[in-house]
Amino acid sequence: MCILALLCITELKAQINLTFNKRFVESEDKWVAFKPDKDSSYPFGFIYIDAQAGLTLNFEGSFKILSDGRFVAKKSDNTNTKIRLEPNNVLVAFIPENKFQELQISLIPDWLTYYKTDTNSVERLYRWGYMYNGWGECAKALSFLEKAKTINSKHKGLMVELSYSYNCLEQYDKAEMLLDEEIKINPGDSYTNKEFIYTLTKNNKIAKATIQFEALLTTVKDKQYHAENCYNILQYYYKQKDKENFAKWYKILQLQPNLSKMIIQYSDNMKRELEK
Repeated sequence: MCILALLCITELKAQINLTFNKRFVESEDKWVAFKPDKDSSYPFGFIYIDAQAGLTLNFEGSFKILSDGRFVAKKSDNTNTKIRLEPNNVLVAFIPENKFQELQISLIPDWLTYYKTDTNSVERLYRWGYMYNGWGECAKALSFLEKAKTINSKHKGLMVELSYSYNCLEQYDKAEMLLDEEIKINPGDSYTNKEFIYTLTKNNKIAKATIQFEALLTTVKDKQYHAENCYNILQYYYKQKDKENFAKWYKILQLQPNLSKMIIQYSDNMKRELEK
């Protein structure tokens, strides 16, 4: 009898177990629960993406788990409360579908249709890819951006954003092939040049990268990435343990505008390592 009771308890726990192992960026269009507060209530809601606000939680209220495994909800007075979410290390749990009825929720909320009106437009696909790249979810970003490319490969910014995904996933040949063409179309675009030089250094085409850097000094009016471009070249020479060229590009780096404290710190650390 004791063994049977123990098995029943174990089975019940397995049915109601909430596993808090999902990040916000993994939870698009999902009902999620947050870890319980002091009174053992689980805040919950629906995570979706707003084209302007980004990741958003539609807060529904909270629920408690009774001893028999039932979920009992206490709905918020205003179930239209929307909270903008910043990607971070907070972990949530997906709510099992077999508990939706108890919580009085549906798999897809009716109001979500207002945010899904143009799901197959190139602008929407580009925007979602851009956001997922920004959150470091490059493989997911790629699924949107490659689909956008089949619709309109000339959409503004698409090729560079697609290249960013490829670089993030270390598919440098694919990124270079796209950027070789894009740089011809937009030679004065600072972001295109930044991504192109990064790609070339990762693909061990340092001569081409340095030529591109020298060219952008006169063709690119926006200087916000000059220091980063120079740093990527410097980093290449550091990894090659090429002290002569490292020293040359270290001096060039010091002359660049918008030289951040982080770049200064990293370049100084590399310099000290090579001097040992």
